[in-house]
Amino acid sequence: MNHDVIDIRWLEAFAAVMSAGSITGAARLLGRSQPVVTRQIQDLETDVGYLLFTRNGPRISPTPKAILFHAEVERLLMGLKHIRQRANAIGAGVLPVLSVAAIPALAAGFVPAALAALERELLPSQVHVQALSAENVVQSVLSQSVDFGLASLPVQHPGLDVQWVCQVPCVACLATDHPLAKKKVIRLKDLGGRRLLTMANPYRLRRRVDEALEREGVAAGEVIDTNSSLTAIAMAKQSLGIAIVEPVLTSSLPVEGVVTRSLDVSIPFLFAALSPTGRELTPTIAALNDALRAAVAMMRGAKLHAGSAALSEADDEADEAEKASS
Repeated sequence: MNHDVIDIRWLEAFAAVMSAGSITGAARLLGRSQPVVTRQIQDLETDVGYLLFTRNGPRISPTPKAILFHAEVERLLMGLKHIRQRANAIGAGVLPVLSVAAIPALAAGFVPAALAALERELLPSQVHVQALSAENVVQSVLSQSVDFGLASLPVQHPGLDVQWVCQVPCVACLATDHPLAKKKVIRLKDLGGRRLLTMANPYRLRRRVDEALEREGVAAGEVIDTNSSLTAIAMAKQSLGIAIVEPVLTSSLPVEGVVTRSLDVSIPFLFAALSPTGRELTPTIAALNDALRAAVAMMRGAKLHAGSAALSEADDEADEAEKASS
């Protein structure tokens, strides 16, 4: 691979082809000719040293390497766009652009409320809110392509400053006509043989759910997993099963046709507020941080831990809560 900086026009062409699905569509998006885009893709492939697209006549398909590469290119191009907006804001003497990344539940559940709570003079004219996986939230904060992040644990990394950690017990979501909906508290043992709706990522909340079920000797009948708690709740509404999710969305965006019930066993959900190490919080980000912290503290059973030391402290407390409830 060439170790020089990759030509930004090649990356733009690549991103446009990935978005449009064709060279012709990409040329239209970019306002460039089709031969120019074709040559730029070829130059990029030569530079990186591997094929990005397979050709079958006029049709092209991205290679597996292209799909991985696209995530990096997309993040870079978004960062460059933000730099332009920040430069314009500095030149105009106005508030800089605010960029926030959060896991989907928090992006939909608490970020809007926190933004609405900011005083008018602290809210920039340009705000970017991205709903990403926890891993991508961490990477976005590390690369400083966003100013602030909210991600589920684990998030330990030397390039992150942890503002606070929140621990809150998971809940069960069921259709209003589900036989268990009449109960005020759902026992994990009641879930034996029933279809569960839960998270797919085995390294975060799913791990705690599986461990709790195993400790109680509960074997689910079937499992539907997803990367979004909102999707799990929507499936519960359609009577596809019982969702075990964090209470973020149910606290802020009640879904008609779905009831939320406590569990008899504590399954802690932990998430953290993150900023790049060494970067002082601006007045806007500090106010947003305070608003988010105040909002999440309103969840039933929520416990807040302050600072980076809170990571191990919250994890230890969560483990003890799980053991005690079982």
